[in-house]
Amino acid sequence: MKKTALYVLVLVLLVSTIAAAQERVTVYTTLFEPTARLLFEAFEEDTGIRVDFVRLSGGEAVARMDAERRNPQASMWFGGVGLDHMTAKNMGLTEPYISPNAENILPQFRDPEHYWTGIYVGALGFISNNNRLAELGIEAPRSWADLLRPELKGEIQVANPGTSGTAYNFIATLVQLWGEDEAFEYLKEFHKNVQQYTRSGNAPNPATGLGEVAVGIGYAHDQVTVVQEGYPVQITFAEEGTGYEVATISLIKGGKEMEAAKKLYDWALTERAAILLASTNVVPIIDVPLNEGAVPISEVNVIDQDDLWAAAEKERLVEKWNNEVFRGR
Repeated sequence: MKKTALYVLVLVLLVSTIAAAQERVTVYTTLFEPTARLLFEAFEEDTGIRVDFVRLSGGEAVARMDAERRNPQASMWFGGVGLDHMTAKNMGLTEPYISPNAENILPQFRDPEHYWTGIYVGALGFISNNNRLAELGIEAPRSWADLLRPELKGEIQVANPGTSGTAYNFIATLVQLWGEDEAFEYLKEFHKNVQQYTRSGNAPNPATGLGEVAVGIGYAHDQVTVVQEGYPVQITFAEEGTGYEVATISLIKGGKEMEAAKKLYDWALTERAAILLASTNVVPIIDVPLNEGAVPISEVNVIDQDDLWAAAEKERLVEKWNNEVFRGR
């Protein structure tokens, strides 16, 4: 009896030791949480490395890394608009890494100095609730000008550019289309129709599906999910040209679990990861079959987007938006 108890005790201690010794990596992610879980659980299955993640919007991720720069609490930032990753690079918050799998990624989707690499691309679109549109007696918007219709007063949701890379992409798109003065005059008019500026770039999409507003602005891959869930919505794009995101990964400077983070970085650039991403309606940069309804960037009229310019101008343009549009109305 005593021997049995001893064996059980040894077994418990052995299992506890193995569990404690499991390699881990702490990650900040700006992916939609179910997507993050899908990827990180697959990575653990493939490598045995556990991913502990915190879901943050792009602006929150940069702010968290900046606050922790002397004592980083995570080793990798996974997902989020590439503009925010460029901002993090410019602030000295990330560090370069040459992944052996980066050669799978086209040069325009990775940093020439190896600070970040893209994993998927998606266009900014409009999601509209068909029932709300019918009540308002209007068609789905197909241009930026359509969002200024008086019928849409209080009927639009978009994220706050102070916390969301998606929303800053919206502002940067308009500035690149028309110039700064005209873009900000537009934003002041557009503000009159906004019901809420959300914290997260994805939030307007399910809100529109639920009929809380008639129109939301977000990325097409998130909007396709709302369509697939059976909500009465449709997706359209601005005919004048729209912006797009390159969802990106970076290593956080001074991270304490860097070897495990590099393994996750390498894994994120494999066909295995791309197939999993495609199953969530996004369009991976690595060529894999797409879900029905997913919108390739080649099928959308996108602007000649200058991400380096947009990253360099972000702090100034967001502050201008706060002063002249958000607080100034």
